Amino acid sequence: MRVALTGSSGKLGTVVSRELAEAGHEVIGLDRVGERGDGFVRVDLTDYGQVVDALTSVNDLHDGFDALVHLAAIPAPGIVPDVATFHNNITTTFNVFWAALRLGIDRIVYASSETVQGLPFDTPPPYIPLDEEYPARPESVYSLVKHLEEQLATELVRWHPEVSITALRFSNVMVPADYEEFPSFDADPLRRKWNLWSYIDARDGAQAVIRALEVAPPGFDRFLIAAADTVMSTPNAELVAQVFPDVEIRRELGVNESLFSTAKAQRLLGYRPQHSWRDTQH
Repeated sequence: MRVALTGSSGKLGTVVSRELAEAGHEVIGLDRVGERGDGFVRVDLTDYGQVVDALTSVNDLHDGFDALVHLAAIPAPGIVPDVATFHNNITTTFNVFWAALRLGIDRIVYASSETVQGLPFDTPPPYIPLDEEYPARPESVYSLVKHLEEQLATELVRWHPEVSITALRFSNVMVPADYEEFPSFDADPLRRKWNLWSYIDARDGAQAVIRALEVAPPGFDRFLIAAADTVMSTPNAELVAQVFPDVEIRRELGVNESLFSTAKAQRLLGYRPQHSWRDTQH
């Protein structure tokens, strides 16, 4: 497929771009910043006219796209004022979704967020392991936008039943350079309790994107995407007993298995996390 990739210069986007190309897809990156090249177009995604033009053609670089991967966003709360986060992220997502539909692009995969699960869990989660089955519980403006984007996608596929839109609720994205810090997390279980000690290796995030592009059926669905393990060496039983003693445990927990269930993504997308921070420890 020829794939438009927004946010191609970001932490996850650079890895997704590489992995898509290695999987045989043609990738054109669309972002506000990035290195000039044959596979990149500098676009202000808050400007609908620019979005439409970039998805149609740029200086004969391409003649349209088969699919859209939308990763561009202010990537977390607290980076800019809340109102700027809201205006940028909701406008960008509406623009790229709307333009894609206008141009007949019927396969869309985009970055939702683990935050819609109720992070930072100042109010404990309803049960452990977490899954996608309980209602969204945004606790920040950033997360609120992610929830609204999922609602937007739900209505768009109702209007356009032939279109496939997949929301990937990525956990905290990590690359191998980040793993040096992980052993220090054991000193304070509260330091990473905000997302149940979860993470996602960017390479596995890219795998989830590719699987969704290739197999997701028409309609809308959402998937938690996390690594197979936690960021901790401390066993789950000890962590949960200390930090979330009153939360329902729905099944036996592996010693260090992720407390974000990716069972749905594994079942429906064929997602199989391959990378762990533990592989880098000697």
